[in-house]
Amino acid sequence: MNAREVIIRPIITEKSMRDNAADNKVYFEVKKGANKTQVAQAIKEIYNIEPEKVNIVNVHPKKKRVGMYEGKTNAVRKAIVKLPEGQDISLFEE
Repeated sequence: MNAREVIIRPIITEKSMRDNAADNKVYFEVKKGANKTQVAQAIKEIYNIEPEKVNIVNVHPKKKRVGMYEGKTNAVRKAIVKLPEGQDISLFEE
C-alpha cells in the first residue's frame, strides 16, 4: 500500500492543535484497515520523521438531524502520532 493511500489528511481541530503545541502530537485521518506499523512507515516516508508512538482510534458515526431529516456522520479511523522532541510537521504554509 502506498504511503499516500494510508494517510488521507491531517485533522485540524482545537484539541489537535492544543496537543500539537503541548505534547508534540499530530492527528491524521487514515485508511480503514491501516495498522500502526503502516502509519509509522507512511509518516517516515512522507515527512522523513521517525514517530515515537502511534495510537489508532475508530470514531463511530453520530446521528445528526436537520429539521425532519435524520442522518449520520461518516465513520473515521484516526491516528495520533507522537513526534520526537525537536521534530515538527508543518500543517500550514508559512
